[in-house]
Amino acid sequence: MKSWDDPRIRRGMEAQLKALHARRAAGEKSIGWKVGFGAPAIMQQLGISAPLVGFLTDRARVESGATVSLAGWKKPVFEPEIAVHMGADLPAGGDKEAAKHAIAGIGPAIELADLERSPQPDTLEAILAGNIFQRHVIVGPCDRSRAGAKVDGLTGRIFRRGAEVAKTTELTANTGDPVGLVRHVADLLAAFGERLEAGQFIITGSVVPPLFLEAADDRASYELDPIGGLSLRFTYG
Repeated sequence: MKSWDDPRIRRGMEAQLKALHARRAAGEKSIGWKVGFGAPAIMQQLGISAPLVGFLTDRARVESGATVSLAGWKKPVFEPEIAVHMGADLPAGGDKEAAKHAIAGIGPAIELADLERSPQPDTLEAILAGNIFQRHVIVGPCDRSRAGAKVDGLTGRIFRRGAEVAKTTELTANTGDPVGLVRHVADLLAAFGERLEAGQFIITGSVVPPLFLEAADDRASYELDPIGGLSLRFTYG
């Protein structure tokens, strides 16, 4: 069974994309897609066979170094990710080589999310309808020498209040193969009348367990060595 044959996913995606269409009609521009809840343990918990997919628009994008207000957020989360940048359209059914050929390069990304509810099987439809808690996305430079989503030799370092709190060279352990994720996104979008297009990017999930932000967190940053890094500051008022 395809993941989108799950009635929870189908209903959730239909509601999510209806909201996306309304945002586009109001002037927002689609810039890419997000993959969420792709770690094996959480997929098992939710009873799903593949990660969830949400949308990204220009309204959600902020630049590295910006200050973001978290006032009113329920459970803010900082997720250091890999962004896969598309150099060509990828229709449904593309094999691994077609997907690799469509990937122009990769780079660092951060997602800020607000976990408004606990992810459980009975909340899956609502989570998808709410675009998987997405709030902001920060995207760094695309390293075109890593076309085809080459992740070898990269190290992820995460800093909180100026101190390193996590480091990994196993950048796909939590998320899975980025080429496989790109194929999954293309197939799922096609099932709902959307298309993965050149110029878009996919953020592929947190490379380490997500950081739950606290009032003491005034800044956080993420280095994807040797490609580059991103940073943010936070306010709570």
